[in-house]
Amino acid sequence: MITIRPARDGDLDGFLTLAAQVEHWFGPMVEEPGFHRAVEAHIRTGAALIAEATEPVAPSAEAPGPVGGLLFGADPPTYHVHWLVTAAHCRGAGVGRRLMAEAMLRYVSGPGTVEVVTFGPDHPGAVESGARAFYEKLGFAPGEPTDPGPEGGSRQIYRLDVPDPVRPV
Repeated sequence: MITIRPARDGDLDGFLTLAAQVEHWFGPMVEEPGFHRAVEAHIRTGAALIAEATEPVAPSAEAPGPVGGLLFGADPPTYHVHWLVTAAHCRGAGVGRRLMAEAMLRYVSGPGTVEVVTFGPDHPGAVESGARAFYEKLGFAPGEPTDPGPEGGSRQIYRLDVPDPVRPV
């Protein structure tokens, strides 16, 4: 079973475990003090969610624990998914969708726009991670290119127009 809850003090290690699985796409995070500060700030302000497995998700899955994390920001009418990661063994199992649904309910009052920066179409992680297809399935539309990521890969903004009232994704 997977539960989504607000992150709390003590969850930094869970976020770092998840970050370690995607550093090859996003660049260094686990050893970066700036990433630690960003996660801690989001936790402190109540803008971080964590998905936890209370039992193994698949027969070959690791022990229960963090299987997804999300950092969110709001400057209404614009909202930002700052970071969203699902554990490798849980991708495609609905964890990311549940994190986004909870974020939309908690943080978005609408009308407005939710933005996320994800991989550009030529980035190796664009297909392998499934991020672009994930956001498109949630109704996000590709926007303009933006600055490359810290590893040098291309990035693109995706947007979701949100009516009032907000409906779960």
